[in-house]
Amino acid sequence: MSNIRAVAANTFREAVRDRVLYNLVFFALLMMAAAILVGQISIGIERDVIISLGLSAISLVGIFIAVFLGVALVSKEMDKRTLYALLAKPVHRWEFLLGKFCGLVMTLAINTAAMALGLYAALWAVQHALKSSDAYILTAIYLILLKLALIVALALLFSCFTTPFLAILFTTGLYAAGLFATDLRAVRAVHLDTATLEFLRGISYVLPNFQNFDVMGLVVHGRAVPAGFAGYATIYAFLYITIVLLAAMAIFSRRNLK
Repeated sequence: MSNIRAVAANTFREAVRDRVLYNLVFFALLMMAAAILVGQISIGIERDVIISLGLSAISLVGIFIAVFLGVALVSKEMDKRTLYALLAKPVHRWEFLLGKFCGLVMTLAINTAAMALGLYAALWAVQHALKSSDAYILTAIYLILLKLALIVALALLFSCFTTPFLAILFTTGLYAAGLFATDLRAVRAVHLDTATLEFLRGISYVLPNFQNFDVMGLVVHGRAVPAGFAGYATIYAFLYITIVLLAAMAIFSRRNLK
């Protein structure tokens, strides 16, 4: 565990020093400031507009960080030749990967918390007070963070066996496909045969279902997220991330780094 903590802490420090993170967080806060302006001209729905744009900004910026920094977790260390020196020490490859994953997730958690404060500040500026229903936003942000952790795991997996460019394409493509995983199970096209329909349904259960983390519609309208839904999303994310990380460790342990 000490090795994992050391790698995670080093990954966090490197991510914090990366100016891209500050630019993205600034962009998110700028979007929230714009949400205040838009909310002021949206009579009667100011709160809805601010929450919708704010959560969208948090999700969008988090996805950029998760994909691009997640892909670079391995390739960057190999390019700088620091990976070889690290693995020459008593550090297993799986400890390296797990530490990298934890470090970036910790970075995402802190950045997400900072953007969440910006969202609540925007709400306060418009409402001059916070409502009890505004607490539901925290559940939506928590589910966004689970989604980002899953994206980091996928980016880390692809970076273990392909180039950074292809890893970015694979991760973004899988994310886009995962947005429609539930829809694939409801396909009822008359021009498709039974075998194709069954194949699509099978694929839908293999794809990461990112719709499990989308509760913006509920939160925007001031409705609570059912505890069962949040619990299911947590278990789903934990199991899927575990499977993806185990696959990444298996691939990386057999990779020829010479």
